[in-house]
Amino acid sequence: MLASALENLLNRGLPRSVRARELCAELGGRRLAVEAPAVARLVIESDGVAVRIRRGEAPADASIVGGPLSLLIVGGGLSREPITRGEVEIRGDAEVAGKFQELMRLLSPDVEEELSLVLGDVPAHRIGRLARGAADWAGRAAATLWRDLGEYASHERRDLVPRPEGEGFLRGVDALREDVDRFAARLEQLERRAAAP
Repeated sequence: MLASALENLLNRGLPRSVRARELCAELGGRRLAVEAPAVARLVIESDGVAVRIRRGEAPADASIVGGPLSLLIVGGGLSREPITRGEVEIRGDAEVAGKFQELMRLLSPDVEEELSLVLGDVPAHRIGRLARGAADWAGRAAATLWRDLGEYASHERRDLVPRPEGEGFLRGVDALREDVDRFAARLEQLERRAAAP
C-alpha cells in the first residue's frame, strides 16, 4: 500500500521533467534496492516509462544499505556525509545507484503542491509557510543549543578546552615540532662533519 502510494506520487512528477524522463528511459529494466536492515527493503525499478516500487527480495543491479535516517538524508540530497562516514553503503553498480538517486531527486514531490490538490492553494501555502518557519526555528534552536552546551562545557565546567586555548596549544606544539626537527637536522649535520676525516 505504502509502496504503491509512493510509486504514484513519484510518477506524477515524470511529465514535469525532461531530464527525469530521459533518466527513466536510460534506466529501463534496471533495479535499485534500498535497504534499511530489520526495517524494510524496497526495490525501485524503471520500465523505461515509469518507476515501479515493490517490497521484497527481488534481485537488483545496485543496493543502498543504511539506517532509515541516513537513507533519508542521502536520498533527499541533503548530504553525502552518511556515505563518507560509512553509515550508508552502496553495493553493486554505483553508476546505476547515482542515476536512480538523481531520478528520485527530480521526482521528489513538492509537498505544498500536493497539499494544494487536497486542501486548496491558500491553506496549502499557509501550512507550507508554517512548516518552513518551524524548520528554520528548529535549526536555529539546535545550533544555539549546541553552541551554548559547548560554551558551558568549556567555560563553566572546564570539561572542554576553549577553542582559542586549544588553537594556541596546537600552534605551540607545531612550533616545538619544527624546532626539534631543525635541531635534529643540525645535530646530524654536525655528526657527519665530526666523522669526516
